Amino acid sequence: MKTRILVTGGAGSIGSALVQALLENKAYFVVVVDDLSTGRINNIPSDHSRESFRFIKGDVNDYNDISTIMTMFSFDYVFHYAAVVGVQRTLGNPVKVLRDLDGLRNILNLAKNTGVKRIFFSSSSEVYGEPIEFPQHEHTTPLNSRLTYAVVKNMGESFLRAYKQEFNLDYTIFRFFNTYSYNQTSDFVVPRFINAALQNNVINIYGDGRQTRTFCHIDDNIETAIKIMEGGLLVNDIVNIGNDEEYSILELAKQIIKLSGSTSKIVHLPPLAEGDMTRRKPDISRMKNILKRDLIPVEEGLLRMINFYSQQCPEYKKSLINSHIPSI
Repeated sequence: MKTRILVTGGAGSIGSALVQALLENKAYFVVVVDDLSTGRINNIPSDHSRESFRFIKGDVNDYNDISTIMTMFSFDYVFHYAAVVGVQRTLGNPVKVLRDLDGLRNILNLAKNTGVKRIFFSSSSEVYGEPIEFPQHEHTTPLNSRLTYAVVKNMGESFLRAYKQEFNLDYTIFRFFNTYSYNQTSDFVVPRFINAALQNNVINIYGDGRQTRTFCHIDDNIETAIKIMEGGLLVNDIVNIGNDEEYSILELAKQIIKLSGSTSKIVHLPPLAEGDMTRRKPDISRMKNILKRDLIPVEEGLLRMINFYSQQCPEYKKSLINSHIPSI
């Protein structure tokens, strides 16, 4: 009998990449539940049989939607990735962000009664807030959360610990740092900068651009998550999933302009009123130990992204033949 896996938010950028990777293993039956509010239908795989994959449009925050699905399939594992994402979207819709707690509560209540072995929860680096320790470590860095999105993720982690204590429901918490992938929308900095660069448009940066982030390629993210599930690793524990090579946002923009051969200019906008932390640098020693290989360097990852997005940009496609961008 196949292992049954539920991926909520599986039409999003990280969720859909996870689904594609899981479906490479014929021993898995994967169900995606997504309301398509931020995910996209064209991220959903269309070349798999009903014996290995099912997509169901539904809202995990609605108990009636998700209860039927979870009782019908009796999942072994749940990757709960459904959430409101994107800095501007989460800042502009704080009440909608709060509703994500309803979704997690629904998943937990149903999981404890339907035989789920473990829940994998997509938390966020935002739980660290403006960090006071570098690099940010899973167990020693204080959680300095203030934004609604960060507080909800922090509360989500508390829900998981509480359900383990009271109902013995196992979990693993993934604290995602900036992850870039091919299915991302322009809500995220890497595809936004790349699409602007490929069309030689202005690249807008909030503030002076000195705020730093680390950028994790989607392949590193997904491989880590699957190895944790398949290896029975980090049960009832937390892991940072990201990269530990710091880039300022200004450096990122300049690198993308250089790698794409763009003539884009950088324009500095007023800083965001909130939500733009000055620095991010995770301790990823656990992640590295799981992967047992080097992470994809940022320059290589950006080149892969530039090649991918250049195929989506007709204006740039014309000049690609003589471009210096290598095929990867």
